[in-house]
Amino acid sequence: MNETFAADAASGEAAGDDVAPVAATSRIDTLDFIRGIAVMGILWANIVAFGQPMLAYFTPGKFLVPTGDPGGWMWIVQFILIDGKMRGLFTVLFGAGMVLFMEKAWARGATRWLQAWRLVLLLGFGLIHFYFIWFGDILSGYAILGLIALTCMKWRAKTQLMVGLAGYMLGVVFYAFLIFPWLIVSTDLGTSSPEFAEQRAGMIAQIQEQIAGQEPVNAAIASGDYAALVAHRIGEDGLDPFTNAFLFGFETLPLMLIGMALYSLGFFSGGVQRSKLVLWGWIGVVAGGAAHLVIGLVMQADGFSFFGTQAAFLGMSALPRLWMVLGLAALLVAHAPSATGWLGDRIRAAGRAAFTNYLGTSIVMMFVFHGWALGLFGQLNRPQLYIVVVLAWIVMLAWSKPWLERFNYGPLEWLWRCLTYRRLFPLRR
Repeated sequence: MNETFAADAASGEAAGDDVAPVAATSRIDTLDFIRGIAVMGILWANIVAFGQPMLAYFTPGKFLVPTGDPGGWMWIVQFILIDGKMRGLFTVLFGAGMVLFMEKAWARGATRWLQAWRLVLLLGFGLIHFYFIWFGDILSGYAILGLIALTCMKWRAKTQLMVGLAGYMLGVVFYAFLIFPWLIVSTDLGTSSPEFAEQRAGMIAQIQEQIAGQEPVNAAIASGDYAALVAHRIGEDGLDPFTNAFLFGFETLPLMLIGMALYSLGFFSGGVQRSKLVLWGWIGVVAGGAAHLVIGLVMQADGFSFFGTQAAFLGMSALPRLWMVLGLAALLVAHAPSATGWLGDRIRAAGRAAFTNYLGTSIVMMFVFHGWALGLFGQLNRPQLYIVVVLAWIVMLAWSKPWLERFNYGPLEWLWRCLTYRRLFPLRR
């Protein structure tokens, strides 16, 4: 990596003494609009993991109350429309944002070291988020994998796109192996030979151990024992941010490269005809949605077992998820310019303050679910959890626009910017 950064200077990227950040007026509205949709959708994706034990995110049978979802149709709808898609959109936008940042940084005489420092800061934010707020953090993984993506910044856009797509397909193959445990546990394959029967017993024992290992976490959240919760995350789960970066790296890093390429090719700024965006967007959404529906119906017939839903999330849906992420991105790019009403403006504002909204939502959910506050952990069924999501959306849309009319940045955006450039910038307009 050092050699790559050193090459910046050789190519004319001399570090300036007075590097300034990107002005707020140079933002691309389309990116803000899609980012706003994504940050709102991420809460929908995560709400079950906030309000119920983590395993309930995968399998409804782990809810501590009746799910309120007869037949699992809400699970299927969320699986089709939300799970993995909002994170995918966010990841594509993260890659695009890295290019946008570096374009302005290079114009002001900075090098990729500035972006590297920015990502190190993001890792710090992510680790604080993971250890002290919520275990479902994605920022630390973005920071780690972003440092790798940074070495690809000066590749041609088509090279980034091809490598990103090839890397994603490699991930599809990698994740496909995660279907195997479900086949062993839930089909006749698990009893077809003594070896498979032994593996089946081991897998069942492993999941029971995993369930038991989550009990201290669930108890600490429900009782409001914050110190015990933090101690468990640091002591028992301390390496999870780094292992998760590897586990999801076969998806996250390729999507970052794809986002970089799409930005450079003008995908977000009118470089693709609107009719093509709409056509290929709907093809991706319909094809990907149909494949997800089939997978969801298979899981429904299987009773939403743990190994089945894990296979669905990680193994079966990887390829159609890409179709849907790119399809949704295309449709949102096509329709963003016409979303100029009060709702569209507020969604853009939520996107401009996405960093604050993402971390702020986790803090708000602590007050909603932890025992030291409202203490609703494990008490709400799926429809009731969705009501919490809608209320949180209202808060996001309500505060973001008025704040940004009075201030230059969201609170955490401002802090990240000041730390990046090691200087204090005016917050108030």
